[in-house]
Amino acid sequence: MTRAGHAALDEELKKLKSVERPAVIKAIAEAREHGDLSENAEYHAAREKQSFIEGRIKELEALLSLAEVIDPAKLSGAIKFGATVTLVDEDTDEEKTYQIVGEAEANIDKGLLNIRSPLARALIGKNEGDSVEVRTPGGERSYEVLSVSYI
Repeated sequence: MTRAGHAALDEELKKLKSVERPAVIKAIAEAREHGDLSENAEYHAAREKQSFIEGRIKELEALLSLAEVIDPAKLSGAIKFGATVTLVDEDTDEEKTYQIVGEAEANIDKGLLNIRSPLARALIGKNEGDSVEVRTPGGERSYEVLSVSYI
């Protein structure tokens, strides 16, 4: 994963441990004070939220402990993990810029493309000026690589 992706996940983990976890523990304690737990919707909702938070904490700890942080600024050449790629759709002339990142940090709305996505797999090994055919759920798409950079 990239350094920025690692930092974002680490920040989420800290927030879950220092803010979310104590808040849900307090909510559970308050709900217990209301009496019969079998019919207490607040208690059950708080316990469900606690379960989600604890699961996410475990998931983030595992991801961060196994992560290999790669600094894209030290890379160059053909497209690979960490590359920031500007493409033009050959059918619509629409330009898009993506950074190829790991699964845990991928967010297509922010231009962070999962390395396991069909588009990223098609781009790996290509250079500026290359044309790429991609089979997507929406059909065949053709892109031209306008630029490749490592920021």
